[in-house]
Parts: sequence; structure tokens; C-alpha cells
Amino acid sequence: MSASVSPLAPKHYPAMPAIEGVRIATAEAGIKYKGRTDVLLLVFDQPAEAAGVFTRSKCPSAPVDFCRQNLAGGKARAVVVNSGNANAFTGRKGRESTAMTAAAASAAVGCTSAEIFLASTGVIGEPLDAGKFAHLLEGMTNEAQADRWLDAAKAIMTTDTYPKVATETVLLGGVPVTINGIAKGAGMIAPDMATMLSFVVTDAPIAAPVLQVLLEKAVGGTFNSVTVDSDTSTSDTLMLFSTGTAAERGAPAVTDLGDERLADFTKALDRVLHSLALQVVRDGEGARKMIEIEVTGATSAASAKRIALSIANSPLVKTAAAGEDANWGRVVMAVGKAGEPADRDLLAIWFGDIRVAHQGERDPAYSEADASAYMKNEDIRIRVDVGLGDGKATVWTCDLTKEYVAINGDYRS
Repeated sequence: MSASVSPLAPKHYPAMPAIEGVRIATAEAGIKYKGRTDVLLLVFDQPAEAAGVFTRSKCPSAPVDFCRQNLAGGKARAVVVNSGNANAFTGRKGRESTAMTAAAASAAVGCTSAEIFLASTGVIGEPLDAGKFAHLLEGMTNEAQADRWLDAAKAIMTTDTYPKVATETVLLGGVPVTINGIAKGAGMIAPDMATMLSFVVTDAPIAAPVLQVLLEKAVGGTFNSVTVDSDTSTSDTLMLFSTGTAAERGAPAVTDLGDERLADFTKALDRVLHSLALQVVRDGEGARKMIEIEVTGATSAASAKRIALSIANSPLVKTAAAGEDANWGRVVMAVGKAGEPADRDLLAIWFGDIRVAHQGERDPAYSEADASAYMKNEDIRIRVDVGLGDGKATVWTCDLTKEYVAINGDYRS
């Protein structure tokens, strides 16, 4: 964990309400980090409905394989997360480690291994010694409390400089329901179906197949629209669980995706994921600037997103932001290399409200002084209009600083 907290960190954390039916425990197992928690256990007192999306990396971690296999059952009794070791590219040893962890967790909470979900984050390629923490799970199950969401977020941090939490309460059929989420991530962030690690729990009684579709829809404009360094992790895991306990207070059970009562819940889920995703970007390793990139006028929404990601992932665009240099020529470069339909002579570019390029050349009213002054802001908005259609997309990234190189140059040493 970095010594100093990102300057882009939230100024305060929301009060995270307890959600009935889920309890939380953390422990110090010394997997990699000393003097801090590195194991998280979520316990569901009754089987929770489970949904998840995972990395599309072709080199997924052992826990990702394990979760995919168990997700078919749609039920969860516990989630075990460790930080400091990703249990990725660990072969047979990795599978043995997940089996050992799941066996210990299922014994502790009294269920089958099929109702356990696992996630690991940290170094790739190092065998994970589950013996360091499997024996802790029984005690953790007994001492787990409902109100420890911030502790949960802290236990899954790696190079993160602050814990990431979000909460929303909305009405479902006139009854208040809550959605709580935690996330971790600061580097190796270019999610493809999920973020590094994120766990979201609600008490709304919504069936697993409905949760799954809601999650898949919500991830596109949130976690799959952020990038720190263009590198998709082996371990990306985003899971959504429902304890269903709001049913005891009269909330209606939702088993059909077409249920009109879902409208507010769907929006609230989107807000939670959006908040968590942007907190990940704002904690980008070494980040000093948050950059929003909006592309309009593309031939399709998918094309707009590919252009936006081309800009967001450009080391030259990101280093210009770090140096507070209004180098809009680098944005032109990133649009041109995206492999998407674009017309040089129709292109317009804005930094904030300042139009820097228009109809394929520098804006006649361009002021280097104004553009340079704008680049000193912590939050920078770049807008590009391609001028070809009505496709649009927004993505978020951060700048690329010397600290990013330092953090990643020393990551294993």
C-alpha cells in the first residue's frame, strides 16, 4: 500500500448501513503485507442469490475459474478474498489452493463448496499458500459483524491508497432496499466485463437470473468504461449478491426482468458501480489528474467507445495531462490510430469548454494560455466530435506520472 493517499481520494466516506443477512470479518494473515488486514470473509446467513461477471483475459486466475464454475448454481453462503497474491498462473497448485480455501470456508459456515466464491489479488505467478489463512475462517465466521463495510474494503487493497465504498437506498415496491458495494483497484486496470475486484450486496429480493442481466447491462457504462493503463487483469471479478431480507419488511420478490418495480433499483445499481469505477480511476497508481473523455459524432456507440479508449489509453495523451500540457495534437493522433471511421477535416476537439480544434485545424480563436491554464485542474474533460454520425461514449482515465513507473518498477521487490 502506498504511503501517501491519492490527492484525488474522496474527502469523506458515506456511512455504510448494515445489510441484514450478510456479516463481514477481516484478518491479518501476512500473505504479503505486514501489519494490515489481507483476508476478507463475507458470510450470508441464508443462501444469497448470486450474479457475477469476470475477466475476459485468456489467462484467468484460479479463483476466477472457481467462481465461474459455482455461479451456475446461483447461490452463495460465503465469499473469501485475499490480497497480496493473485493465485494466477499457478497451475495445479492454484487449483489445490482454491479447493483448500473453499473446503475450509464451507466447513466454517456449514454449506457445500459450490456455495463458496473466491477472489485473490496481488502478484501473478507465485503459488498461494492457503494454509496461511484457511485455519482463520472458522473464527472469522463466528466473529463476523454486519457493520464492517469499510474494514472489508481495506482488507482487499493492494497498491490502492484508499478503500473504495459506495451505497444507495431506494424503494422497491414502496419498501426501502439498500445496495452496498466495495472495490479495489489502482493498476492493471482496463476491465473487460468487470473490474479488478468488486463485491456488491443488496437486501432486495431479486432472483439470481435477474441480478445477472442487471449486472451485465450496468457494467458496460461503468467498470468497462474506465482504464488506468490499458492492461486487463487476470483476476477481474465483479459479483452482486442479494440476501433477500427486505422481503421480511414487505419488499416484493422480483423474478422477472420486465418487472416495472425494478426501475429505481436498476438506476441505483448503476450509480453504485459508477461511483466505485471512478474511485478506482481516481486511485490510479501515481495519478494526479482525473480525465473524462467524451466522444460524439461517431458512426456507432461501439465506434465512439473504441475511439475514446484509444485516447484514454494513449501514454502520450496521459503524460501530456501529467505535465499540464495542452497538447491536443496527441488527441488527433489517438483518434487517427483507433482504426475506426473518422474524417480529419470534420474533427473538433475541446479541452473543457475551450474548443482547441475545429473542422480539421486549430481553432481560429485558440489561446495557448487559456488551454494551459485549464490543464492545471485536477479534473480534466476532453471532448471529441468526429462529425460522422450520432454514436457517443464516455470513458474515464487518469494521467501517467513518474510515480506510476516507480510503483510498477518495484512491485515485486
